[in-house]
Amino acid sequence: IMISITAIIKSKFENVEQVQNMIHHLVTETRKEAACIRYDLHTSENVFILWEEWTDQPGLDIHNNQPHLLDFIDNIADLASGPIQVYKTTQSL
Repeated sequence: IMISITAIIKSKFENVEQVQNMIHHLVTETRKEAACIRYDLHTSENVFILWEEWTDQPGLDIHNNQPHLLDFIDNIADLASGPIQVYKTTQSL
C-alpha cells in the first residue's frame, strides 16, 4: 500500500525566503530517492505544504534517515512559527 504524507510548515514571516530555499533543496534531494513517487511543494504566503507519496514503509524509513531531511529538521525549528505538522494517511476513496 502506497503511503501518503502531508507536512505543513509555517515559517515566521521574516524567514520566508530562507525557509523556501531550504525546502527547495529538500525537495530536489528527496525526489532522487528510489522510494519517492511524489514530493510536491504547495505554498501560500508563509505556509509550505509538502505532499508526499512513497512506495512503502521501508522506503519512507530510508527517507526519514537521510542527511538532507535530518539537516532540514535540525535547522527549521528556529525559523518556523511552530512545530511541523505531519499527517501520514492512506487513500480511502
